[in-house]
Amino acid sequence: MPQDDNSARYLSEVSGIEETMNPKWQRHLPVGAPFDWLRQGWYDLVTQPFPSLAYGFVVFILASATVIILFRSGLDYLLFPAMAGLLIIAPLFAAGLYVKSRTLADGGRVTLRAMLGVRPLAGKQVFFTGMVLCMLMLLWMRAAVIIYALFFGVNPFPGLDGIATILLTTLEGWGMLVVGFCVGALFAGFAFAIGVFSIPMLLDQRVDAFTAMGVSTAMVWNNMRPMLVWGAIVLVLFVASVLTGFVGLIVVFPLLGHATWHAYKAVR
Repeated sequence: MPQDDNSARYLSEVSGIEETMNPKWQRHLPVGAPFDWLRQGWYDLVTQPFPSLAYGFVVFILASATVIILFRSGLDYLLFPAMAGLLIIAPLFAAGLYVKSRTLADGGRVTLRAMLGVRPLAGKQVFFTGMVLCMLMLLWMRAAVIIYALFFGVNPFPGLDGIATILLTTLEGWGMLVVGFCVGALFAGFAFAIGVFSIPMLLDQRVDAFTAMGVSTAMVWNNMRPMLVWGAIVLVLFVASVLTGFVGLIVVFPLLGHATWHAYKAVR
């Protein structure tokens, strides 16, 4: 009898994976769909707002601490790559916000403890996806250092004020900006494609990491125009948060996290 129960459980899991690999995904979302996701994300933010704002405050502390550590360690040349890297791994950090949005949709009450103690249905698969995103971030930071060395050699980093002058007033600086932008866009585009839907999917369904990342990439490709709009919205709001000394992340990060959950549900 236990063997029959195990067989039934196995067949159930296989059936769930097959359903995920061949779902009725939405491949023709309207261009304006991201604004609906933002509206729904804002509703989730202001409904029981304390857990979301506390979550955003934690992200603000982490971002600020990272900047302080980089400056005190003499690694200020990694500041801009590190900020770009934050965008790469942001879907992983937003898992608790997905939990809140799902709980609100089910009519439940949310607590910060539940948001911080996330238990994805996919189990350890979410950590594997997180490792891939973290490796991409580290690879991008290393690539940024190499690009700097290719254009300016092994000269010491001149500081933020000095590098701004060099980048904007020299041919080498403009060349580095162009190459850095192109290489960074490749990293950002790949990370965005594999991460934007995979983390919510791993939270919501029992699938493996490769399936989740593959489906996420396919859905970004099949909804290219609205996803480009969504990527632009994320970038603008993130830059605005940086200009406020990361204080804006207290609101912006939970807003984007909740909206991302609704983006996932829209394609699902």
